[in-house]
Amino acid sequence: QLQLVESGGGLVQAGGSLRLSCAASGRTFSSYAMGWFRQAPGKEREFVARFTRYGVNTYYADSVKGRFTISRDNAKNTVYLQMNSLKPEDTAVYYCAAKDRYSGSDYSSREYDYWGQGTQVTVSS
Repeated sequence: QLQLVESGGGLVQAGGSLRLSCAASGRTFSSYAMGWFRQAPGKEREFVARFTRYGVNTYYADSVKGRFTISRDNAKNTVYLQMNSLKPEDTAVYYCAAKDRYSGSDYSSREYDYWGQGTQVTVSS
């Protein structure tokens, strides 16, 4: 069983930066596809960024491309999301997730098997 714990959310002004962390425990996370998703009030959970298995490739939603960077520290079993040039529309609860199965889209939250509790990011204008 894999456990995920996010941290690093908070309140920031537009144009500011935050770095989210996702610490994995229970199993080594390198063999999982790892992703960040977010959910704003009244909206569906949406894809933000992800690693393929073993961290070979990264992918981003168009809305965050060039502003957010996903990275990982395998020694610490931790995935990060560096968020720069934040906008009010980035306000959401951010979730870290891990996908064990090989089938299904890596962009769909429904295909992920393990989730953290979420961390709130609020960007003021």
